[in-house]
Amino acid sequence: MTAILALAPIVFGLLAISAVFSAAETALTGASRGRMHQLERDGDHAARRVNQLLADQETMIGSVLLGNNLINILASALTTQVLTRAIPGAWGVAAATALMTVLVLVFAEVLPKTLAIVRSDDVARLLSAPTLVVVKVCGPVIYGIQWVIRKALGLFGVRLGMEMDVLAAHEEIRGAVEYHHSEGLVETHDRWMLGGVLDLAEMDVGEVMVHRKAIVTIDADLPPRAIVEAALESTHTRLPLYRGEPENIVGVLHVKDLLQAITEADGEIDAIEIAKIKRDAWFVPETTSLKEQLAAFLKRKSHFALVVDEYGALEGLLTLEDILEEIVGEIEDEYDGDDTDVKPVGDGSVSVDGAVTIRELNRAMNWDLPDDEAVTVAGLLINEAQTIPSIGQTFTFFGHLFRVTARKRNQITRLEIGPPAAKP
Repeated sequence: MTAILALAPIVFGLLAISAVFSAAETALTGASRGRMHQLERDGDHAARRVNQLLADQETMIGSVLLGNNLINILASALTTQVLTRAIPGAWGVAAATALMTVLVLVFAEVLPKTLAIVRSDDVARLLSAPTLVVVKVCGPVIYGIQWVIRKALGLFGVRLGMEMDVLAAHEEIRGAVEYHHSEGLVETHDRWMLGGVLDLAEMDVGEVMVHRKAIVTIDADLPPRAIVEAALESTHTRLPLYRGEPENIVGVLHVKDLLQAITEADGEIDAIEIAKIKRDAWFVPETTSLKEQLAAFLKRKSHFALVVDEYGALEGLLTLEDILEEIVGEIEDEYDGDDTDVKPVGDGSVSVDGAVTIRELNRAMNWDLPDDEAVTVAGLLINEAQTIPSIGQTFTFFGHLFRVTARKRNQITRLEIGPPAAKP
């Protein structure tokens, strides 16, 4: 009995150390890296230690597990030695096993890990200092263990690098956004905005540009007064100038430059020389990603670019506003008018302009139509139908009913789309 009483403080002390290891492992793996980086930038030394540990997460986890197992095995061995003296034979071993299983499970595993899950960031910062010491002490041993593991796995054809990125950062962020949205913690609009930022690197300018058929251009050979009238009729501030054919762009006219020229000419519009105030057109390939183009806009301090294909032919135009709308949604001003390209028609159905992008429709209706094979709603219908439908034809794709309501030559200009069918 005396031996048991003397052993109790030692065992509980070892279990307390094991609890610290367990809490550190759970808290450090579950801590918010974004918050830790922000706290480090604010001068938090504990957060800096957490980031230092997470920089080599495999070594950190290995060191903590090594220390934790050593402590648990030592506590179990001491308990078994003492109990087998009081209860000889197999019953002493069984009693020691049962007792240590309960103590380790409750006090060294479940309890500390539950606390670490609830307060991951705080526990990680609190235990970062002792964990860092353990990593420095056990690090060389862990590196040796890692080498042995990689060699052993190599015998089975599994090749592991010394550094592994299990989950790409973008996908991790996207998954977190989707999860919190499903839990009701992130609003739908915020979900689209955060997703739009992540999608910039995956989308090309050709997917969001204004098609050349919808571009408002001005003939550069027109008299100055006619050009001024055309500029005033337009709702845009930057207007491409062409010569001969609309696709032959020779420059861009900025309304502000035009107004300055009128002022300098004392109102003599016919005396304005358009060739002197036009700006050079900036052409970009249609395969440029939106992320690259956004950076180019910021670098050139320009908001307007013309998009060309691989042969140099004009495909459309892109503005800074077009890229921003992929993040925040449609941006309207006082000149956009009240007409909308997506109009409810009852029973959850909508009347949609054929040129509306699938992403825009998904945002407006909170649908999930695929945009892998087509950019616009009309393009999606044509791609799935494998034909150019006639007015009145109906199709069912992706659980939605599509009906063509207007067509101009080979272009679907309007269609109605029903709400997603209820799942059985």
